[in-house]
Amino acid sequence: MKKLLILGGTVFLGRHVLDAALAAGCEATLLNRGTHDVQFAQAVEQLRGDRDGDLSALKGRAFDAVVDCSGYTPAQLQRSCDALRDQVAHYVFVSTISVYARFAPGCAYDETADVTTAVDGYGGAKARAEDVIAKAMPGRFATVRPGLIVGPFDPSGRFTYWPSRLNRGGTVLAPGRPDRPVQFIDVRDLAQWCVHLALQRTPGVFHAVGTSGSMAQALQACQSASASIAELVWCDDAALVRAQVAPWTGLPLWIPEADPDFGGMLLGSGHRAAEAGLQTRPWGHTARDTLAWAQEAGAAAHSAAALTPEAEAHILRNCCHT
Repeated sequence: MKKLLILGGTVFLGRHVLDAALAAGCEATLLNRGTHDVQFAQAVEQLRGDRDGDLSALKGRAFDAVVDCSGYTPAQLQRSCDALRDQVAHYVFVSTISVYARFAPGCAYDETADVTTAVDGYGGAKARAEDVIAKAMPGRFATVRPGLIVGPFDPSGRFTYWPSRLNRGGTVLAPGRPDRPVQFIDVRDLAQWCVHLALQRTPGVFHAVGTSGSMAQALQACQSASASIAELVWCDDAALVRAQVAPWTGLPLWIPEADPDFGGMLLGSGHRAAEAGLQTRPWGHTARDTLAWAQEAGAAAHSAAALTPEAEAHILRNCCHT
């Protein structure tokens, strides 16, 4: 039985990595600060530790692999590597596509795209954390760069907005053009693949952006999860910008295609990940399960940053054309 250490494991991706590890027959151990009270389906060893402080709980422990779902800064990765360098055979670090310097409009990109040189901010910190793991564990690590991660237990409420909004029915503001390309990955598919990379000791840098499709297909998948009747009204980028809708947060999965820095963010190549074993489920299954979880979780599933019903109605009245 393989011993797998999960750094995190109680919020979103981490809890699904735990499920995937147990399903794969692993002996799983969690290391986290213990700030979230989560009930697991079976007994799981939990170690207490803080990568901004004390990691003594790892002293003298050996694991076949580690999946790091919660590392954000180079200092945290350095402490993790110092504690685990001689105690694990393989390290899977979950980073982000935000490490890239720029997403040029209309330009597809792969894992060789230029990485930011910044040291601050979410993308800069993750990029420098990648540098740490590459130096500390050469040939014994996989860096996974997800795009938008969606599905049950998503604390951000980003993708959850769409199946929930379509479930309410009525006239729905649909952003951009229907054929605009979008990408997202089901958290369960990502979790299973991270465990696969860990157990197979697969090295390399990989996108985890999921299947590519159109915004219309994404909303159709969300509509299929609902019994309600909704009418989509498409509003172009220029009108949404004039209405001061916040890209990405105001309407999830929407970024103006002409944005000079982020217009191409949803054009990442998933070819290398597919070759390394990533498999993804249909969008309709993700939408169905996300809606079911959101209905059970209630307000906890939704983001305060997303478009309010009042704001949506105002834009539909004043900015959109059927």
